[in-house]
Amino acid sequence: MSQDFVLSLARETVLTTLMISAPLLLASLVVGLGISVFQATTQIQEPTLTFVPKIIAILLGVVVFGSWMLNRLLQFAGQTMNRMGAF
Repeated sequence: MSQDFVLSLARETVLTTLMISAPLLLASLVVGLGISVFQATTQIQEPTLTFVPKIIAILLGVVVFGSWMLNRLLQFAGQTMNRMGAF
């Protein structure tokens, strides 16, 4: 394996990881921001208040984006195996 191959594989791995995790992270961020605004408005300072809504948002994100995430991951794995087979 050449150095270029390893660097290319590492770059593609990081990009795929970011693409797969982005919808869930964004959903968690939006829900967390909404809960923070609610807490600031109502002056409720309970740090555990965000856990359940974030978990629900992430589960909904998995339901909505799960097939796309799995297809993207399978595509990446297939490409990686094909490229490894060339060596």
